[in-house]
Amino acid sequence: MKHVKEYFDIFDLKTSSKNKRTVYLATDDLSVMEEAKKEYSNYYFIMDEINAQTASLNNRYSPESAQGVILDIYFLSQCNFLVCTLSSQVCRMAYEIQQTIYPDASWRFRSLDDIYYFGGQLRNNVEAVLDHEPNHGLGEIELKKGDLIGIAGNHWDGYSKGKNLRTQEEGLFPSYKVKKIIDSF
Repeated sequence: MKHVKEYFDIFDLKTSSKNKRTVYLATDDLSVMEEAKKEYSNYYFIMDEINAQTASLNNRYSPESAQGVILDIYFLSQCNFLVCTLSSQVCRMAYEIQQTIYPDASWRFRSLDDIYYFGGQLRNNVEAVLDHEPNHGLGEIELKKGDLIGIAGNHWDGYSKGKNLRTQEEGLFPSYKVKKIIDSF
């Protein structure tokens, strides 16, 4: 809810008023809905408990579940701000639909776990621009300027996870010590 709060705080400042904090909550875990209502009573949650039940692992492959997923994708894509996990197909679809609504929806979302990717994409490599001496106790990897790193994810705490293609080590590294490589054909 940190990112949701930040969004609404900025929105309140821009509009010079206290706006109703409405959140569309899509989940396959009913306990998340109960926790949201209990812990964040100053927010109004739009959620569908039946959708959550049909999305659970036991019911996931039913026609009702498919309908619920489609509804979640649609309603999430219509939100002004999207907080989700880009490791989720539902989240990525909602974000992709947002890209057709806004000229640039990249500032309208925060991922809680991963960078944007699509299934079947080419590898996503970055190049080290600074050396990094790792703290192996924290799971970090060594970087030497010019090393190619295959990205496995962004931890959104200043660190990314990847594999150094020179050393074959996998682990964490400071995100600011690399730059994206733009492939051209």
